[in-house]
Amino acid sequence: MKILAAMSGGVDSSVATALLVQEGHEVVGAYMKNWINEENIIGHCPWEEDIVDAKAVAVQLGIEFHVVNLMREYRERVVKYLLEGYQDGITPNPDVMCNREMKFGVLWDWAKERGFDAIATGHYARKGNGSSILRGADSNKDQSYFLAMMKPEQVEIARFPIGHLLKPELREQARKLGLKTADKKDSQGICFIGEVKMEDFLRTFVEDKPGPIVNLEGKVLGQHKGLHLYTLGQRKGIGVASNLYKQAYVVVAKRHEANELVIAIERPDTPLLWARRCTLTGLSATGLPLDTARTLQAQPRYRCPAGDAVFTPLGGGRAELVYSEPQRALTPGQICALYEGERLLGGAVFEGIDYER
Repeated sequence: MKILAAMSGGVDSSVATALLVQEGHEVVGAYMKNWINEENIIGHCPWEEDIVDAKAVAVQLGIEFHVVNLMREYRERVVKYLLEGYQDGITPNPDVMCNREMKFGVLWDWAKERGFDAIATGHYARKGNGSSILRGADSNKDQSYFLAMMKPEQVEIARFPIGHLLKPELREQARKLGLKTADKKDSQGICFIGEVKMEDFLRTFVEDKPGPIVNLEGKVLGQHKGLHLYTLGQRKGIGVASNLYKQAYVVVAKRHEANELVIAIERPDTPLLWARRCTLTGLSATGLPLDTARTLQAQPRYRCPAGDAVFTPLGGGRAELVYSEPQRALTPGQICALYEGERLLGGAVFEGIDYER
């Protein structure tokens, strides 16, 4: 097959590309140039270093390499979505949208025009029968959650060459192949922007709007910097210290009309922190439509266990989800990934949370 390998300059995509070459495919490497930090946001945006590393690996493997400039599309499809979400009081997920809109969207359009059959990434996920997506073999690195909003036609052309590997095995493969990126540290931060704190990124584009921090009874305990800088379930960085031994405050609500941040001491029965029932919107299936009621597993965020839940479609891309056990800090705007065992069924966006237990 003629496969475009999306090379980020990291070890995962480097090994993914190398494995495709070993399998005998016609492989071309491509770096998506999405962001160069023109606003001088605090943090490290290593795009130049990443291009050098990705190109060095391509040279080592003897394959063609391109830098594809998608900066305009990234601002339109990912940055705009991110900023509008926070301004609307919800918590978006740029990494999930980057996969659907950029890697398997705009970059695939670029590849398709040039005669490619598939596009490969360094995700820790696997392809199953019938072009389905399965969780990665390494439970500590599984990234199938970030693929939950992909469309069936995108799943069809996607390849995940490293999904069967554990991270230590992948590092060892990279060393055996002598790849420049073999011992390169994994990147952290916003998708394709780099090691930039979300707070610093948001404060560059969204004006701070301070307001009161209150408890569940409405007593003012402090002042927040702007509701968009806080997430439901957040414990650190609130700015209000608890005077109770080993008991911390947690964000339980954001009241936008009053511009109030609501916090409470975290306990197993803290009001507004735990919920079983919620509604989803923007329902997206990776394969067959999710149009029948069923019991499945629903993962509310990355690195969080998927809980058993009854899924009931409501029509119009909406559904109701009722978990068998209360879930902590279900958050409007976040992505809920839906599974049947190891198989990814699709995903949706949390819309409304019912706190009646």
